[in-house]
Amino acid sequence: MHDLNSVLEIVSVTHPGMVRSHNEDSIAVEKDIGLAVLADGMGGYNAGEVASGIAVAMICSEVKKALAKSKSEVLNGNAVEKLIAEQSARANEAIYEAAQSQPRYSGMGTTLVVAFWHDNQMTVGHIGDSRLYRLRGQALDLLTRDHSLLQEQIDSGMITKEQARFSQNKNLVTRAVGIDPEVEAEVHTHPVQTDDLYLLCSDGLNDMLADEDIQLTLSSLRSNLPLAAEQLVQQANDNGGRDNVSVI
Repeated sequence: MHDLNSVLEIVSVTHPGMVRSHNEDSIAVEKDIGLAVLADGMGGYNAGEVASGIAVAMICSEVKKALAKSKSEVLNGNAVEKLIAEQSARANEAIYEAAQSQPRYSGMGTTLVVAFWHDNQMTVGHIGDSRLYRLRGQALDLLTRDHSLLQEQIDSGMITKEQARFSQNKNLVTRAVGIDPEVEAEVHTHPVQTDDLYLLCSDGLNDMLADEDIQLTLSSLRSNLPLAAEQLVQQANDNGGRDNVSVI
């Protein structure tokens, strides 16, 4: 039985930040099946929260359905990767169609990061610049790669990581859910170890907080996850809180 309640602790916090009047991030946690989903919506007239809400709700319900169906056999890594890729594509279709058919939702979209724990592995799928980090021992590693103009500039050697921290182009994503008729999630599976700590976050966290600060907060508060989550959000807000901030 795929019940992870006894082996996983998951906490989540979302906050509008200090500047925005409403929160366009959506998050969901299905602890018993080991699923965490985070989406950072974009689009005028609150349409961003519609897009992120659709993505999170669809992926949660479809993964649950797939697990219920496959009760007899354990989903292997390949099947999980396929499931996350397919459901991300379906969420993309749903959001794209809603945006096409209703003028007030025109141009809406969302980033997406999905983490699913199974068989001592964690499969992560993402689209856009919402992130998944892993703290193992004292080492903080970023397991996703932003689909953003900034990341492309770093990869091509146009700018350094240091320059990137002060760039004006932070929020230009090169891949998002719901903007184009089709989008591909990037999906990878990683082995997990006891005491690993994973962090899903919207860019409202890592734009306001350097990785060193994230690492410090996680490693000093790893025995108190609710406090660690609150502290990360608080730090992002203390540093300006220019965007909605969500952490799982």
